[in-house]
Amino acid sequence: MINIKTINVGLLGIGTVGGGTFKVLQRNAAEISRRAGCPIHISVVADRNLALIQEVTGGTCRMTDDAFSVVADPEVDVVIELIGGYGVAKDLVMAAIAHGKHVVTANKALLAVHGNEIFAAAQAKGVIVAFEAAVAGGIPIIKAVREGLAANRIEWIAGIINGTTNFILSEMRDKGLSFATVLKEAQRLGYAEADPTFDVEGVDAAHKITLLASMAFGMPVQFDKAHIEGISTLQATDIEYAEQLGYRIKLLGITKRTAEGVELRVHPTLIPTKRLIANVEGAMNAVLVQGDAVGSTLYYGKGAGAEPTASAVIADLVDISRMHTAAQENRVPHLAFQADQLVGLPILSIDEVVTSYYLRLRVQDKSGVLAEITRILAEANVSIDAMIQKEPSEGEEQADLVLLTHQTREKNINAVIAQIEALAVVDGKVVKLRMETLG
Repeated sequence: MINIKTINVGLLGIGTVGGGTFKVLQRNAAEISRRAGCPIHISVVADRNLALIQEVTGGTCRMTDDAFSVVADPEVDVVIELIGGYGVAKDLVMAAIAHGKHVVTANKALLAVHGNEIFAAAQAKGVIVAFEAAVAGGIPIIKAVREGLAANRIEWIAGIINGTTNFILSEMRDKGLSFATVLKEAQRLGYAEADPTFDVEGVDAAHKITLLASMAFGMPVQFDKAHIEGISTLQATDIEYAEQLGYRIKLLGITKRTAEGVELRVHPTLIPTKRLIANVEGAMNAVLVQGDAVGSTLYYGKGAGAEPTASAVIADLVDISRMHTAAQENRVPHLAFQADQLVGLPILSIDEVVTSYYLRLRVQDKSGVLAEITRILAEANVSIDAMIQKEPSEGEEQADLVLLTHQTREKNINAVIAQIEALAVVDGKVVKLRMETLG
């Protein structure tokens, strides 16, 4: 009879996702073992809170508050890093690799910023760094892009990949509330952190789309070149106008391959309401991938939470258990393309991006105003696709004018906006939002 070796796992961090991982692995042990071809056992857990380890595990594994002792432990085959952040997490991952351990991580920030160094170290040491849980929680989008769509030249990816912002935008649309009001509610319900900056300013989504872009186009991770805008300045008025025009506003991570380079951007985006992704509500995530052979494919599900994220962590454990004995050249590459085949594609500046735009102007209620604005647009070869011209409220002398443009380059629309804002009949700043048809 063949002796099947147990895969011994060292778990770093027993918080929300760590606790979920331990519970799912314990609950579904038999099923997971049947898939993996061997038992997978968490043999040691490291966390500063030893009482929490005892509470979650019931004392069924070794406990320590020294994570570095785990990555150096010769009995540990795989290290799961669920600590987060760029600091000690990076040191632990690099130490685990140096000790010949395979690594599973949900740390999108670490990989987006230091992924090139981490993947190179893993390649040199012949170990696997798996990170399905780093993007879109329980949705298996990494495996889809890296393996399921391997036959395709991927053209673009657009994703709702931050549940906090999607919850906020859904509530703002449904209830007509301000960003600040909904943010407080999101914090009360646990959808938003006490410090929500990474989520609401688009940084978390940028980490994720950076990783997807690298796997889609076969290039090193280049987070520092991503254009990032959040939703903190978005107004309920613009969400309402977008609805009237047949659009929903979502915070999208977008990456596109163009003849000039790769677009890598995160910002609030108007999407036609007829698109499935426009109807993703609450804290759910969805990623739309366009391939030349398959066309559009949509991946939808829970992007966060203890057990959805644990689902992805354990899927990585199963993959490692299947592949760890394979020669390195027969394993799935970290970024989908063979390491020596990655190419340094240029990332386009946001000024060079071509898309359509939503513009909202506060204008004086005088004859000739619209003619003046359309003249500026026409001279810049920017054509209007749709328009809303509101009557001024009683007692007011200004009204909103909303324009949707056809496609133009960002630097062109910025030049147009500067001219419009200089008009005496226009009050304040023009609100500009980008639009994507995703067709």
